[in-house]
Amino acid sequence: MIAAVPLRTAAEIDKSRAAGMLAAEVLAMIAPFVKPGVTTEALDKRCYDYIVDVLQATPANIGYQGYEKTVLTSVNHVVCHGIPSATKTLRDGDIVNIDVALIKDGWFGDTSRMYFAGEPSVLARRLVDTSFEALRAGIRQVKPGATLGDIGHAIQTVAHREGFSVVREYCGHGIGQTYHDEPEVLHYGRPGQGLRLKAGMIFTIEPMINAGKRDIRQLADGWTVVTKDHSLSAQWEHMVVVTDTGFEVLTPWPDQDGTYPAIA
Repeated sequence: MIAAVPLRTAAEIDKSRAAGMLAAEVLAMIAPFVKPGVTTEALDKRCYDYIVDVLQATPANIGYQGYEKTVLTSVNHVVCHGIPSATKTLRDGDIVNIDVALIKDGWFGDTSRMYFAGEPSVLARRLVDTSFEALRAGIRQVKPGATLGDIGHAIQTVAHREGFSVVREYCGHGIGQTYHDEPEVLHYGRPGQGLRLKAGMIFTIEPMINAGKRDIRQLADGWTVVTKDHSLSAQWEHMVVVTDTGFEVLTPWPDQDGTYPAIA
């Protein structure tokens, strides 16, 4: 049985938005530093310093279920939960997802996006572009009366159209004063099925799209998840709130351009 999903007040949504926008600011800050030759550990350190010293916030990932880093850096065939390392240096053509979460005034902000280190392959760019389109298609389903199945169906329709697959083992989640809350937001599904959305619900949508098959495996470190067939994987993540008439993205990246525009 699904636990009750919190319906947030206007004041609570303001606090969630404030945390979300700070998390998005971290991803904008780090963008110029994602380039060939940099280590993922160096990127993590920059994010830590920015969260703590500039934003005066708390890195939410440090200590979460034993995790020791500030962000998650998932490169190429890493689906999610890649651990920053001083021995992992980005190479020309790499694609990388950076996932950041922080706490501000007791509220969590959580978002991720894709970056190119140098010039990606045609396939890599098409995968990243399609994954963003899938995220946007899912978000645009959000409104009172819609269902979680509507979101998942929109996402998988875009991915499958391009011959890509959707990871099923991980999902979006409710978020607020708790990092991972109800509801679970699957990135596949059937229209009209699942939880019906109501104004005030806040959750993440964060599809993981593989260029090959959807099968994954976890590495011995207990965190890093990779594609079984070693194919590329891409992910984007936003926090959204269901409004009276539709949705609002609570984690808009301040440096979005025409390639990956704001979702409205």
